[in-house]
Amino acid sequence: MKNYLIVFIFLFITEIAIAYFHFNAFIRGFLGDVLVILLMYSFLKIFIKNNVLKTAVSVLAFAYFVELLQLFKLAEKLNIHSEILLTIIGSVFDVSDLAAYFLGFLLILLLEKVLHKNTLQYFFKF
Repeated sequence: MKNYLIVFIFLFITEIAIAYFHFNAFIRGFLGDVLVILLMYSFLKIFIKNNVLKTAVSVLAFAYFVELLQLFKLAEKLNIHSEILLTIIGSVFDVSDLAAYFLGFLLILLLEKVLHKNTLQYFFKF
């Protein structure tokens, strides 16, 4: 779990840098979304020992749910003006975000497969 904590801290600092320095649209708008899936996954894995697939699917589902809330303009309906909150929950629906989240999900599965030899048991253990 220590490795996931290190990865989480690194990704958290990276995401803050992406948000703060306003990198180009690809980095901020796409790569940042790919990395946020890895960020959330690594945070959960600090506390959850197994269940790679279940945890990864849960993170993907959560990200899709937040994107769905953006489609329905939840931030606007709740009259949210905080820049920090808008950055966290988002305010604009974008189909490319869904693709970025899915790419992050696939990247998780790939990295876990490469890093763990006993893949099937590690992926599906409940």
